[in-house]
Formats: sequence, structure tokens, C-alpha cells
Amino acid sequence: MSRPIIEVSHLSKRYTLGSIGATTIRDEWARLWSNLWRPPDGKADGASARLEPETKSFWALRDISFSVLPGEIVGLVGRNGAGKSTLLKILSRITEPSSGQAVLRGRVTSLLEVGTGFHPDLPGRENIYLNGAMLGMKTAEINRKFDEIVEFAEIRDFIDTPVKRYSSGMYVRLAFAVAAHLEPEILLVDEVLAVGDAAFQKKCLGKMGDVAKQGRTVLLVSHNMASILALCERAVLLGEGKLLDDGPAGDVVQKYLQAMASKEVVDLRSRQDRQGDGEARLTSFRIESEDSGDLIRSTSRIRLTLGYNGSRPLKFARFMVAIHDFRNTAIFLFDSGAAGGVPEQMPREGFVTCVTDPINLTPGRCYVNLAIFRGNSMSDHIEHAATFDVEADDVYGTGKVPQREEALCLLRQKWSFLGSEDDSPAEPKISSETPAAAGVR
Repeated sequence: MSRPIIEVSHLSKRYTLGSIGATTIRDEWARLWSNLWRPPDGKADGASARLEPETKSFWALRDISFSVLPGEIVGLVGRNGAGKSTLLKILSRITEPSSGQAVLRGRVTSLLEVGTGFHPDLPGRENIYLNGAMLGMKTAEINRKFDEIVEFAEIRDFIDTPVKRYSSGMYVRLAFAVAAHLEPEILLVDEVLAVGDAAFQKKCLGKMGDVAKQGRTVLLVSHNMASILALCERAVLLGEGKLLDDGPAGDVVQKYLQAMASKEVVDLRSRQDRQGDGEARLTSFRIESEDSGDLIRSTSRIRLTLGYNGSRPLKFARFMVAIHDFRNTAIFLFDSGAAGGVPEQMPREGFVTCVTDPINLTPGRCYVNLAIFRGNSMSDHIEHAATFDVEADDVYGTGKVPQREEALCLLRQKWSFLGSEDDSPAEPKISSETPAAAGVR
């Protein structure tokens, strides 16, 4: 077996809350006294522990160990705050670990934040050379790849425009183009690709696939599970700074989504970006698979649960749930007023549920908008109240899964072969029945 190109051994990162910035002389003396009287084994006694209480410490990473072989594409998944970005910063040598070590054997390029290393007053042309030099590229190498970088970034018309006038999408396209053409042995990529549009995200994923085929290694952080499953054969799951799982991408993603589904009740009470007269408010929302209770798949029926609270009992209430794709294209509208099932008079607070037929959606991320009406008056409306991911399902029974760029929805269909022009079309020779792709754009 080849030698690992990345080895992470018992890696931990500890931050002391409230200690960044100005500190008092008293705080510094307390810290010094604590360190002087700390036993050799590193465990503080009661007095010194009180001088630096554990409540001031935050462990972004705790005892993480794993290795990556050359040519692997490994996805890092986990909830916000799980420690994914901290791990990439340590591997990029941006920050140092508190304990443990990380060994990287090869040239490393990291794309962690949009436009890192760009000078806002310089045009794109000069920033390519500046950023490339910072990443370790020689001038001759940049000259050789310049046209390819510009074409990949799709900014040729703006190459001599200062980057401070670029949109965030143009920024990330140029930043990724420079990093991807560095030809590193190791490429570290954070969630920055979410800034680009769908077509560019697809191009970036294809580029990272090409990088891996050339024997180089990619470590990818993403909240888009469809991208992780499409690109990675292996995934690492982090949670609260600890390594929870490491294995085949499909198994790890399923474990992550199951854990998310069991906890994902969205609290809407603190949302300020809402419209309506306020006579009734949405307080919570949950979406789950009616069939399995965990993953929402292409053919799942879904259960929607809405919590509400009003200033008085509700009369002629109408609950609406709209589901959109990432382009904000409306896919479904669930309307209790049209479908029935909600009484004309309801208590001041409570919950309502809606169970659907199979959604028949292609894989990808969806957004949910919510609203309550009382008669013709809108009491509450929240856009992007929640998100959920539709996971791939072999709905055709052929082992092939349609992609979201091809279609949004799937319908039942029947295909028949009628033969050549000389044959009679009366009796089909071959027949198969599968769901069809609908909503092609």
C-alpha cells in the first residue's frame, strides 16, 4: 500500500473564549501562575483550574486521527461548527494545532475563502500573477496557463477590470481557476464553491475530478450531499470537533442525514425577516420522510409539520408551503385551503401536518417558503424558512439516476418499440414502464 499523503494524528485545537484582544495584567498573571503550578502530567489541580475555568475553553477539534492516500477525493461533512473549516486551516498552515500533528507530503493549494490574496485595486490580469506567485507558481508556469485560467473563470471581458468591481461569483471563479491550475499534489476546498452558479459548480466538480484522475488528492468540505456523493468515494463525518465516522461516502452521508433528520426542527420564533400583520406567527417547521423517517429520497412521501401561535383563536386559517429549487424556481405548492383538512376554527396555538404523495424529484437541495393566512389576510410569510436535500433513488430500476440539471420532476411513463416503417405498429415488440423526466428547462 502506498504511503499516505495526509496523516492526521490526535489533532486538537483549543480556543480560549474572551481572551482575544485586550487583556488585563491580572488576567496575564493568573494565566502565568496557573502554568507555573500545573503538574507535569498537564492536569491542573483545583486551584489552578479555577484560575482558568474550563467554561472559557472551546475545543474546535478534539483528538482527530485519519489518513488520506494519494489520488483520493475525501469529503468532509458535518453540521455548522463541527470543525471542518478549522481542520482545513490547520492543514493549510494558517493556524497551529493545540496538540497532535498533521503531516502533508506534497505541494498544497487551499481555497478556503473567496478572493484570498487578491488586491482589490489591481485588475484580474495582475491578480492572476500575484495570487499565482503567492501559491508558489513560477512566472513561466503562469504564462503557460494564463489563457486556460481566464477561459475557465469566464471573465475574459473583465480581465483588465479591478477585482473590487467583480461580483462575488466572478471573484470565486477567478480564485478557483488560479488554484485549480496550480497542479498541486493536494487541493483543499471549503464551501466557497456555493457562491458560484450551478453551471460553474458543475465545472468545478468536473475539474476536481480531473485533478484526482491525474493522481492528485482533494479534501472537500461541502453541505451539498449530492456533490459529495457524485465526487467522493470516501467521506469523514465530524461533529462537535470529534471524528464520528470515516468510510464509504454513501454510508457516511446516510448516517449524517439520519442524524440531521432526527434533530432538524427549525425554530422560527427568532426570524425577523417576515411579512404579515402578525395576528398569527409560524413558530416551528419540520420536514421528514413519511416512509422511512430519515432520508428524503426521489420517490419519498414527505411529512410537513408546522407549529403556529396566534393572538387569538384562528378562523378560516390557511397554511401554505412552497418548495423551490436552488434557482428559486417553484416546484410544489401545498395549500390547506385548496386541499382541505384544516377546521374552520382552530385554537390559538398548535401544530398542523401535511403528508404528500411521492414527490418524484431529482436529487438536489430545495428551499421552503411558509405562510399563514386568515381569510384573505396574510398573517405571516417567511422565505427560505428551511432547506432539505433530496437524495438519489433508483426510480427507474435501471441503476441510473437523472440529474437535476436535466429535470426537476419525474412522471410515470410507458415506452414502446413499434418497429421499422415496414412493420405494423399495431403490436409493440418491446415495452418497458419507468418514470419519465418532466420539467426540463
